[in-house]
Formats: sequence, C-alpha cells, structure tokens
Amino acid sequence: MKLTVLNSGSHANGYVLHNNKTALVIECGCPLTQVYRTIGFSTMKIAAALITHEHGDHGRYAEQYLNASIACYCTKGTAEGIKLKGQRKLTVCEMMKERAIGEWFFRPFPTQHDCNEPCGFLIYHRETGWILFATDTYYLAYRFPGLSQIMIECNYDTGILSENVSNGTVKPFVRERILGSHMSLENCIKTLKANSLKKVTNIVLLHLSGDNSDAEKFRDTVRMSTAKRVFIANKGMTIDFNKDF
Repeated sequence: MKLTVLNSGSHANGYVLHNNKTALVIECGCPLTQVYRTIGFSTMKIAAALITHEHGDHGRYAEQYLNASIACYCTKGTAEGIKLKGQRKLTVCEMMKERAIGEWFFRPFPTQHDCNEPCGFLIYHRETGWILFATDTYYLAYRFPGLSQIMIECNYDTGILSENVSNGTVKPFVRERILGSHMSLENCIKTLKANSLKKVTNIVLLHLSGDNSDAEKFRDTVRMSTAKRVFIANKGMTIDFNKDF
C-alpha cells in the first residue's frame, strides 16, 4: 500500500491510499482528476472517499466525486454544511460506528473544530494496519490502541504564532481561531505520546500553516520525540504505507 498526498494545507487537502487493487480517498478538497492520475486512471479501484468536515479545503469537490459515482462518507453535520443531502452515493456516518467498504474498515470519531460535527477517521486495511487520520482539531479526546500508521495535524508552533501576532503578520482574532481549531506542535507531540507507538511504522504531519510553522523543525522535533519515521505531507509525495515496511 502507498500513500499519495494530493495536497495538504489551508488551500486544499486530499490523500489517496492505494495499491494495485484498491484505493481509498481521504478528503475531497482536490479535483477528482488528481485522484485519477494518482491511480493511473483505474477508476474502478476507488472504494470510497471520506470527508472530515464541511470546509472547502476538505470538501469543495465532494459533489464532483458523487457525480462520478464515487461513494462518499461523512457525518450528518458535514453533509448539511456542504449541502450534499439527498445525493444517491452519499452515506451519512454515525460517530464511533464501524463500517466496511470492500477491503477497508473505518470508524469516525469526534474532533474539535469550528464547524458542524467534524470527525477524524480510524481506518484499517490488512496491508497498512490501523491508521489514525486526524486533522483540523486542536486536541483529541481519545487514545487509539494498536496503531500502525498516524496521519495527524501539526499546524503551528506557539512561539512562531506569537511572534507573528506581535509583528502584525497574524491578526489577534485569527490567532484565537487557530488556538481553538487547529493542533499545535506541542499538542501533536502530547497526542502522539498519549498513544502506544510500539507498532507504528510512519507518522505523517498534516496541514502545516504557511505562516506559523517550520517544516524542518516540526519533522525533526517529532522524530526525536517518537523515534519513528516522520514525514511532512508535501504535495505530490508518495510513501510506502505498509505496516511491515
């Protein structure tokens, strides 16, 4: 199994987990053509697309996916926020209830963001093991046993953010929104350490802020804190995502 990052950040988010037989899309913030190119236009491989919340950088192209007969899964609040209600290929998920889609299993769980009923996903495939996907949340209220892969937001550094407020780069009201809706480097590390990392193969840091982050510092700090392979989710990157890598 491989993970390909279509994009990650405030402008667009999209990730594809794929092998020769199947593909799972996480977030519909990128055009469907990007997914098709990633999987060599083998469109029948796409099992489904998962959407975490209603904001455009995560769900802007959901209707495009649905119109292409790709099954999309999200919470009721997200469906209402994107105005997807009534679409034939749309499935509304209940929090903490596991679902099966072909070779995939997933379970949505609540996250903390400034929108209606956002969620993260715990995802399973026999090749990857359990994957934690959590973005656009300032903390996680749960621990997740038996993880093999972690995809987690690491949006900003409090020191950089404070400096940007002081020099006028970031407005104070924007700072307050960031603090209440996105995960800091410090909280990312605390979240990782709150979970068992014994079986974890890869940690991928998502949704870095363009102004309030330092990719090299984030990668190196998380790597030193966890002793694991750590990647920054850069546009176009593909990494091996097998649990036995």
